Amino acid sequence: MPETSTAAAGRPPPIIVVGGGHAGVQLVAALADAGASAGVQLVCDELWAPYQRPPLSKQFLRDERLDLNPLRPERWYLERGVELLAGDEAVQIDRQHRSLRLGSGRVLPWSRLVLATGARARRLPGLHDGLENVHTLRQAADAQRLRHALAHADELTVIGGGFIGLEVAASARLMGRRVRVIETRARLLSRSVSPALADHALQHHRAQGIEVHLGAVVSAWEHDEHRLQAVIVDGRRLPVDQLVLGVGALPRTQLAQDAGLACGDGVLVDACLRSSDPAILAIGDCARCTPADGGSPLRLESIQNAQDQARVAAATLLGDPRPYRPQPSFWSEQGALRLQMSGLLPAGGTGEPPVRSVRRPLAGGDGFSLLHYAGDQLVCVESANAPMDHMIARKLLEAGRTVAPQAAADPRQRLHDWL
Repeated sequence: MPETSTAAAGRPPPIIVVGGGHAGVQLVAALADAGASAGVQLVCDELWAPYQRPPLSKQFLRDERLDLNPLRPERWYLERGVELLAGDEAVQIDRQHRSLRLGSGRVLPWSRLVLATGARARRLPGLHDGLENVHTLRQAADAQRLRHALAHADELTVIGGGFIGLEVAASARLMGRRVRVIETRARLLSRSVSPALADHALQHHRAQGIEVHLGAVVSAWEHDEHRLQAVIVDGRRLPVDQLVLGVGALPRTQLAQDAGLACGDGVLVDACLRSSDPAILAIGDCARCTPADGGSPLRLESIQNAQDQARVAAATLLGDPRPYRPQPSFWSEQGALRLQMSGLLPAGGTGEPPVRSVRRPLAGGDGFSLLHYAGDQLVCVESANAPMDHMIARKLLEAGRTVAPQAAADPRQRLHDWL
């Protein structure tokens, strides 16, 4: 018989959080700050206690001496009455009986359930799973495997010119490996940043000796039972030593779908992060949220979004709903290049205000920022090696303030003068 956990006598079933990434841990921390973490259960499918994920494509990848950096010490959970269930995957939600079945067979009752299941790496058709020199990067086990492979490799091929692909490419280049990046779109970072910032990133990586193919057509793979031997790109055969797929991620929604929750490129949630079942919330990379202003549903993959949604979810769970108002913020460290973005790029579609972009050079340095306007309103700021601009830009956008384009272009004018 499967083991069944029951609530202590006189106590309701606990809140269960599924997922040990930034969103799940931040939610537990927010509940702890409110004195409401006792009895909370945090279910993680990985063996490790929740850890920092950004270093996996950067410092952790380059240095075999580095260990995982925990988000919180394990004693932190114990001191706050949180039960950390690591290495036991959530496999089935029973909404009728409000229980959660784990891979071990254990069944946990819940009063409210929060899905913070994150995302999984996208694969490419025709490329078999299990090839020993083909890698994705989402979790610690992926990073450990890739780190070991790069330590013994001469060359790395990266498919995909997004954040993860370029971060891994930059790390491998710093390790002295020959690196090529193959991107099927016309530019790098096409889903994430403006063409001007993408062009800057392209020039940076080529200057570091990384071979970049844009608008590439990947037509075939050559492999045996164990290894990928070559990839056919634009009709050319390119031999492969090690290969990383950095072609995006898909929200992990199978658990929610099997339970009958509404999903569509993520678990669909309202502005207070409630799913189609009000007793179940979803946050972070797996959630597609309708914002408080009634705008188009958004699914954002960033630490900032995970933290912001966790605080909103905690308020909902505590009976004080505070609708989510997204303030998107992203960053990417690619060797010596640090990209930071606040806000969302304006679409500039028919009937929308005209889009204007202003380049702001960094006084006394080689960094710069791009300020993007919809009409006269500042809506997005992108920075390259200009961290102070980024910090001030976030505050400006959160306050709904703007900067005159003419003033923004003058590096002698300080952004914080407009706060």
